[in-house]
Amino acid sequence: MNQTYLTTEELAERIKYDSRTIRERLKDSVLLEGKHYFRPFGGRKILYIWEAIETDMMKSVKEAGFAIPMAGGGACHG
Repeated sequence: MNQTYLTTEELAERIKYDSRTIRERLKDSVLLEGKHYFRPFGGRKILYIWEAIETDMMKSVKEAGFAIPMAGGGACHG
């Protein structure tokens, strides 16, 4: 399993968001622990999994029609 792990600052550079926005607004609402990020060795440091984030970002682009994003990562159509 070859994955790319990014710090908050590295992720911010890739997706053009402020690192504070990622920590305060996206983490635990859009970016979920265990799916999009993890804490190696049970520590405080967070590493984001780029491939999981990229897949979910592209998934929302490919969805046709009007959709309201939900906190759990899904979407409400209609």
